[in-house]
Amino acid sequence: MKRVVVTGAGGGIGAALARRFAADGAKVVVNDLNAEAARSVAGEIGGLAVPGDAASEQDVAHLVDTAWGELGGIDLFCSNAGVLSAGDETTPDAQWQRDFGVNVMSHVYVSRALLPRWLDSGEPKRLLITVSAAGLLTLLGSATYSVTKHAALAYAEWLRATYAHRGLIVQALCPQGVRTDMLTRGNDRGSGAASLLAEGALPPEAVADLVAGTLTDGRFLILPHPEVEGYYRLRASDPDRWLGGMNKLQRGFESK
Repeated sequence: MKRVVVTGAGGGIGAALARRFAADGAKVVVNDLNAEAARSVAGEIGGLAVPGDAASEQDVAHLVDTAWGELGGIDLFCSNAGVLSAGDETTPDAQWQRDFGVNVMSHVYVSRALLPRWLDSGEPKRLLITVSAAGLLTLLGSATYSVTKHAALAYAEWLRATYAHRGLIVQALCPQGVRTDMLTRGNDRGSGAASLLAEGALPPEAVADLVAGTLTDGRFLILPHPEVEGYYRLRASDPDRWLGGMNKLQRGFESK
């Protein structure tokens, strides 16, 4: 991939992806809501910073237009921006709307801006959507994250099923625990789920290396934690057993 855009690239997985692709010789556009962080990563890798809000259709359109103009096209778009907030059924509507905007609508806005330029172009184009294992399973302690990540996976599946024959390769990155600020904040708040995920957490660089290795194939699910595949199979084949196990974990968190 020679021309790459990464959203949410001011830190964590996004920054690791930007660094890895730049190290491999790609021209990289770095996007993040935090303008200073975006400029820092871009300066480090010799890329271009285009700060903006991934949940704003106007900002995403500007990002795509700018990247296309500067790079002469886009070969890979990493729709990586995401947010995590603790909560349950009482979570305020405004929080649900914010999380849905970043975790779901950002991908919709990317596809609206890119597909008219990408489809039937004669060359395969890749859209990498960072979903999280929560989109395949769930995340105890965060209703909004679990629900919106399931929706992100569903949208990625729909895109793949609808446009694969027209040159679009959609892949869903579904890591479990990754050593990012998102996981650290969860631990700081005493989240049982975050504490559990931290035990097997991977560094962002390991996730980026795995992603880079998948660009030679077209697999849909990218699973940095191999055990997630087994959990996903169990969830599909025996949902009652799987849900019983998850509820057991929940009870364990509540008893501490």
